[in-house]
Amino acid sequence: MKAIIMAGGEGTRLRPLTCGRPKPMMPVVNRPMMEHIVALLKKHGIHDIGVTLQYLPEAIRGYFGNGADFGVHMRYYVEEIPLGTAGSVKNAQQFLDETFVVISGDALTDLDLTRALEFHRQKGAIATLVLTPVEIPLEYGVVITDRDGRITQFLEKPGWGEVFSDTVNTGIYILEPEVLNYFEPGRKFDFSKDLFPILLREKQPLFGVSLTGYWCDIGNLQQYVQAHQDCLTGKVAVSIPGTQVAPGIWVGQNSEIHAAATINGPVLIGDNCRIGAGAVIDAYTVVGNGCIVQDQATVKRSVLWNNVFIGAKSAVRGAVVGSRVKINANASVYEGSVVGSQSIIKERALLKPDVKLWPGKVVETGATVESSLVWGTAKPKNLFGMEGVTGLANIDITPEFACRLGAAFGTNLAIGDRVGVSSDRFAASRMIKEALACGLQSAGLQVLDFGEGITPMHRYAVKTGGCQAGIHVRISSQRADKINMVFTNERGGNISRGQERKIENTLAREDVRRVEAHRVLPVVTVPDMADAYVNHLIKNMNVEALKKASPHMVLFYDRGNLDPFVSKAFTSLGITSENIEAESNGEPRDWQWHKELLRELTAAVKRKGKAAGAILDPNGDQLILVDGRGNVVSEEMLTALISLIILKEQAGPVIVPVTAPRAIDELASRYKGMVVRTKTSQQDFIDKIINHHIQSGGAVQHHFMNFDALLTLLKVLEFCAREGITIEDLVEEIPGFFLNKRDVEVPWEAKGRVIRRLIEDPGGRLELLDGVKVYHPEGWALVLPDPEEPVCRIFTEGATMEIAEELTNFYTDKIQQITAT
Repeated sequence: MKAIIMAGGEGTRLRPLTCGRPKPMMPVVNRPMMEHIVALLKKHGIHDIGVTLQYLPEAIRGYFGNGADFGVHMRYYVEEIPLGTAGSVKNAQQFLDETFVVISGDALTDLDLTRALEFHRQKGAIATLVLTPVEIPLEYGVVITDRDGRITQFLEKPGWGEVFSDTVNTGIYILEPEVLNYFEPGRKFDFSKDLFPILLREKQPLFGVSLTGYWCDIGNLQQYVQAHQDCLTGKVAVSIPGTQVAPGIWVGQNSEIHAAATINGPVLIGDNCRIGAGAVIDAYTVVGNGCIVQDQATVKRSVLWNNVFIGAKSAVRGAVVGSRVKINANASVYEGSVVGSQSIIKERALLKPDVKLWPGKVVETGATVESSLVWGTAKPKNLFGMEGVTGLANIDITPEFACRLGAAFGTNLAIGDRVGVSSDRFAASRMIKEALACGLQSAGLQVLDFGEGITPMHRYAVKTGGCQAGIHVRISSQRADKINMVFTNERGGNISRGQERKIENTLAREDVRRVEAHRVLPVVTVPDMADAYVNHLIKNMNVEALKKASPHMVLFYDRGNLDPFVSKAFTSLGITSENIEAESNGEPRDWQWHKELLRELTAAVKRKGKAAGAILDPNGDQLILVDGRGNVVSEEMLTALISLIILKEQAGPVIVPVTAPRAIDELASRYKGMVVRTKTSQQDFIDKIINHHIQSGGAVQHHFMNFDALLTLLKVLEFCAREGITIEDLVEEIPGFFLNKRDVEVPWEAKGRVIRRLIEDPGGRLELLDGVKVYHPEGWALVLPDPEEPVCRIFTEGATMEIAEELTNFYTDKIQQITAT
């Protein structure tokens, strides 16, 4: 039995710790990660090991040599250019003349490889993937198998709506030599993305074995620290160097601990260390070899690499400190900080939480460091949510953060690309817009400032302005004290999840591009964009029909933000209106505050007789419509109404989310149209609309009614004027439907299990477009994990409201039973 350890990784997300050190050589409990993998292979009787190398190969080859010191035989295969996981293993094909194991050199695991090998041989597999269940599978490759273990589907880093299992690919494979014959040498080729799909397509015996045990893909600093804690508490079966001198306290050779020092386990202290009088080494701390902790210094929940000096009365709390770092007397390093190797922190200096120092930095005496010395602080995980990037104004979303974010976005674009920026009218939004522009400029981007406006205007401006990307800053529709940044692509749609991840990774690495001063381009102000956008809407309207009908509206909207759009459009089209006055003192208000005016609006509409009413949200994204009788058109009914207009005008297929009612399908059948359903996220919805427009050359404006409140309002009024009907006439043409929805609390770690169990026992025909949709004889139910909250959302439709509610209750009980087990 042979093995290949893949050890070519740079570990960019672990910088600055991996600057000058390959990721497999990062220490975990004072031994390189890869040494723990070598010990695992040896434990399971595998002594003949090949190692694939790329980044700083000599660091690994110099440490392990021929493997004799570790009781194995090792040989090395260096990639001159990146070849992917399978491509790198292909380099060792002559060595791999029998069944072999492929395993990563930068993960930590104690999974039973012997059991995996037995499974592989029992099934007669050509390839067996070692799988393991994880609580939150979003950042991994999810693998779905049948009851026999045969693999049926792969999902690479799925969204919550695509999480159909909680068993993920560990990157450990048992393979037969012939799998390497499926591709040529020197070609970039991955196991999970390329080879396994081929084997699956050709119906080769491709299996997955799910093993319980410990497995951690150490991909970021938080996981790195957690791995140490797991080792110290025995969650993972690894060999901890040193002698256990007391329960949970390991001490290496030749280390001296003063009798007046305090050591609170679990703790590991390496070889040749000195711990002074009054010093405190607190729980979950690992001290590397050759470290000195002077009198009355304290180290808590931290990882120190080799030869670190901690001066008297200094404090290190929840930090990772690289090799040969000097932290002088009375200095303090706080939670989440990372100090690169060979850095010096002088007396009385202070590193605030989450600060990163790249290797070789010097913090002067008495200095307070509030952000990293290389372009800013670390970002939180999962920066992007359903509305882009959102956070408390000037607390989470600060000018400093926005500048770094702009630079990270710009780094993933080409130098000289055009990026359009805009914001709503509020001062906080404008401030963040300016900071984003600065970050973009620093990365060599050409910034076009479209000024103040609404989200639909921004989408139009980015597309017509020849931009490669855009950012619109607005007050969040969910909370008025939050800022929301919408990132758009060259087509005006939201950027993809892949682009979001690239931005997040760039920000995490703080590896942004900085151009020379002469390449910093000035911001170009684009005037009158609001007028251009309104003119665009008007030119596609039947002005004559509207002026002849002269519809009258009762409205409420944010005058400061929307008046440049609403007043111009209404005046140009002959629409008269009166506005409900609501006191806001010029402060930003969220959508919920606007919706509370609905009762007042419906009463005003009823008083006016045939007038209709509407509430528009401040950024022009959402609309509440009230017909001439004072009846509120629900969100689902508005979707159906938009669909009806598209079908009547033969403007192409109706594109609606998977939650839309079946009444739309009935309308499509009546008008010989087609319904295309999308995922529920705005990102996927808009992308589907734009792709349809590009492929068919159809009228995209109709379909953007779902995302443009003013366009929707004008189009509904125009259609009614042209046809000589009222809004209530349109609503009456829509078949009745009964929808119900509910949020059910589900812990993050249980979401994958819930979705997997629902798929295994659906109780009806399944659809997996977004979440799990199950069709029943008299309705359907959709269970959709929320990407931002610990809940699953249940959407149901029934032939009656009682049936819809019964389905909701049924799936609520089912989810609660699954989470309770």
